Amino acid sequence: MGIAENLVRLHKEIPSEVKIIAVSKTMPVSAIQEAYDTGHRDFGENKVQEMTDKQGRLPQDINWHMIGHLQSRKARQVCDHFSWFGALDRMKIAERLSSYCLEIQRNLPVLLECNVSGETSKFGWPAWDEITWDHLVSEFSILVKLPGIQVKGLMTMAPYLENPESTRPYFSRLRKLREYLSQNIPDVDWAELSMGMSADYPIAIEEGATIVRIGTALLGSRA
Repeated sequence: MGIAENLVRLHKEIPSEVKIIAVSKTMPVSAIQEAYDTGHRDFGENKVQEMTDKQGRLPQDINWHMIGHLQSRKARQVCDHFSWFGALDRMKIAERLSSYCLEIQRNLPVLLECNVSGETSKFGWPAWDEITWDHLVSEFSILVKLPGIQVKGLMTMAPYLENPESTRPYFSRLRKLREYLSQNIPDVDWAELSMGMSADYPIAIEEGATIVRIGTALLGSRA
């Protein structure tokens, strides 16, 4: 099926209140334009340079989401070019984003990336052991007060497992962490849960996802 047909199918399967981010990393401008022409506006990139190369060749009302691990030296460009940063994974980056956003007088919506699986290959704050969540409260209580960035919720990536149902405990853990943070840092709106991709988004939605990142199932296979 083509991109337009994929979007029709996804909108039938995914509740309207759940935001779909089309993961457009490594995809050509033509694929992004095709999705845009069907009315889609939210696209996710994981490399700053790739996004800025595409940005000048596409409509300006696209909402670009930075969804990848960010190097410190690229923080200013995220503040300048992206609508959202969906993978904030350490305090150093939060402080840099805050400083740059203050310079240009903007508030950047961010999601805090949490590692709920314990995989060493994953970025994010360590959140796989509920006993350590009080340490997250201590650090997040400082982070949420940084000016220029606005914490909107949490993000995680589940392990890639052959049976999508096996990802459920990881999505459930992020939802429980959101509830824990809501109780312990109540002055922040922890509304967003960004979790679930092409292979496992139905399970993520059942566990409370408000944002899903869909690549192959929407834009097709990458070269």
